[in-house]
Amino acid sequence: MESSNNASKENNKKNEIAKPNSIIENIKSRYILSKIYGNMTKKKKLEIVKCNKRIQYRLNLSIKDYKEYCEIEIEIIPTKDKYGKFININENDKLYYHIYFNDNKEEIKNKYEINKEDKVTKIKIIIDYQVKSLKELFSWCDCIESINFKKFYRNNNITDMSSLFSFCSSLKELSLNNFNTNKVKNMRSMFSGCSILEELNLNNFNTNNVIDMSSMFSGCSSLKELSLTNFNTNNVIDMSSMFSGCSSLKELNLNNFNTNNVTNMRYMFYKCSSLKELNLNNFNTNNVTNMSHMFNGCSSLKELNLFNFDTKNVTNMSCMFNGCSSLNELNLNNFNTNNVIYMSWMFEGCSSLKELNLDNFNTNNVTNMNWMFSGCSSLKELNLDNFNTNNVTDIKLMFSECSDDLKRKIKSKNKNIKNEAFY
Repeated sequence: MESSNNASKENNKKNEIAKPNSIIENIKSRYILSKIYGNMTKKKKLEIVKCNKRIQYRLNLSIKDYKEYCEIEIEIIPTKDKYGKFININENDKLYYHIYFNDNKEEIKNKYEINKEDKVTKIKIIIDYQVKSLKELFSWCDCIESINFKKFYRNNNITDMSSLFSFCSSLKELSLNNFNTNKVKNMRSMFSGCSILEELNLNNFNTNNVIDMSSMFSGCSSLKELSLTNFNTNNVIDMSSMFSGCSSLKELNLNNFNTNNVTNMRYMFYKCSSLKELNLNNFNTNNVTNMSHMFNGCSSLKELNLFNFDTKNVTNMSCMFNGCSSLNELNLNNFNTNNVIYMSWMFEGCSSLKELNLDNFNTNNVTNMNWMFSGCSSLKELNLDNFNTNNVTDIKLMFSECSDDLKRKIKSKNKNIKNEAFY
């Protein structure tokens, strides 16, 4: 009897050892948690609340806390006369987007388009914290009139906002006061094609980590002013087409822009036809390789100081000043063109230029000069004695629409330039 009791006691002891002691477990868990999360802020703790109930309990945090600190809340007003897609959601992210119509508390599952019959006047979108990218979220959603980011607490995982609002062609109002861009690296085409948006407040934008700003405001043809004085561009590599088609902008202050790492400025100010002045004195272009179409269509610019431009690495200058029809003067004395291959259409349409000094131009590697000075109808002198056209394969219409007097002077002094350049 006694032996059986002893055996029973031994089994009980084994069972006790096998079962985790709640007190010991709590102490151990709390110790581990304090080690792991001791230096974290409350918001960072909350990121894992929803997916780990045990940690939620240990940290004494509720789902209410999670919702307050971890969600993105967006309010959308659709247009009255256009219907269709109002949001782009990837298949993998459907669980993390919650759609409500007209402040209806009931979630609308898998409904990402609106029809006339829906009679929707307001859409509320709640985005869960698991979403890591907002890329193309509203891209080509041309039935949206207003977007308001009411709450935006996600600041650790969203790195891509490329094409976020691109081609929202009916968008009249965009409220980004609560927007958080702290970790964003890609802003490519972010507002591209927002053609009727007249104002854009980006004063709270943190761009410290952004690498790509190409086409960021491209096609924002109704924007009348754009304040970028707080933009940090220290890490930006690509600024191509950044302001392309911003035809209503009359001024643009880029004095704080750091362009030390930029390699591409292609189409940067293309068709900024209302810009009357542009101060680029602080631009560092040491690493830029492509400047084609950079000022193409800047038809209101009367002067352009590029004295500080370092162009030693540039290979493409085609159409660089094409259509700058109001430019009275252009000082390119410090331009280094040693590596340039393309100069076609470079000064085409610069009809107000009366003189142009290109004595320092090295054209040894240039292959394309077609239409280079076409339409420079006010030029009276043009010294091309140092131009080497040995490698040029396309030179047609190089002086098209220049005065007959200028053509005669150039032809008599530069026998090496082919006849097709003067047609």
